[in-house]
Amino acid sequence: MKPKTTAIYAILVAGSLIMLFPLWWMICLSFSEPADASAAAAGAAGFKWWPDFSNWRNYPDALRAMGSTPWYGFIDAFANTVVVTVLCVIGQVLSCSMVGYAFARLRFRGRTPLFILMISTMMLPPQVTMIPMFILFRWFGWIDTILPLVVPLFFGTPFYIFMFRQFFAQVPEALVEAARMDGCGHVGIWWRIMLPMCRPVIAITAIFVFIFVWNDFLGPLIYLHSEDQMTLAVALNSFKNQYGDFRDAHWLMAASIVTMVPCIVLFFAAQKQFVGGLQLGAVKG
Repeated sequence: MKPKTTAIYAILVAGSLIMLFPLWWMICLSFSEPADASAAAAGAAGFKWWPDFSNWRNYPDALRAMGSTPWYGFIDAFANTVVVTVLCVIGQVLSCSMVGYAFARLRFRGRTPLFILMISTMMLPPQVTMIPMFILFRWFGWIDTILPLVVPLFFGTPFYIFMFRQFFAQVPEALVEAARMDGCGHVGIWWRIMLPMCRPVIAITAIFVFIFVWNDFLGPLIYLHSEDQMTLAVALNSFKNQYGDFRDAHWLMAASIVTMVPCIVLFFAAQKQFVGGLQLGAVKG
């Protein structure tokens, strides 16, 4: 192996170890005894850098302590997060693909200015619209429901609309004309022709939306007030406030790792589609 290649691999391995170090520290801490966990969280020496799997009871104990009722706090938060995440993923894929198809294939007056206006909204920080959105949803009576978290994502996001639009613009016109000759309208072409062809874009959109919504903290914190409506991010923050001292660091790390597991599993399960979507965007974007 050439020295240059060896150096590149060494840099990549070192960078990977640096990025994985916080996760490994969390895993070791989650399997620690309370005394060792509190000492490590306080910065004391003598921390064990290999997890003691005999302390696996830290995980069920942490999940049982999440919420005012044993187990139900975690179960309710997990169920709420799954419902919100699945609905948001479905809404984003359907709305963004439909709007992207309209910008790519429909010819109407003002299409280019509307597309530029939509793209320009990406420069608008979400903090600017936070208060007006809250007032609007309060007027609708949606506070302390999942509707403020789900409904806006059924109206599309400029970045994902742009991705779908770029993909649909590359589809040969002859394929669309053949579908029209078979009697398909725009909805039929979008549903039967375009969506099956853009699986890499759907995959990358679904992964990004899933990770964002699953880990979203600010939105649920603003709109969800009751304990039975909390998502995992808000429930974990409440757990941190309740068990956030050094003595309960092992419980806090265990609950944090359980919250992270679905995102990690999703990435490894859809890694091929994720990389394929990135390559597609690099070639055709």
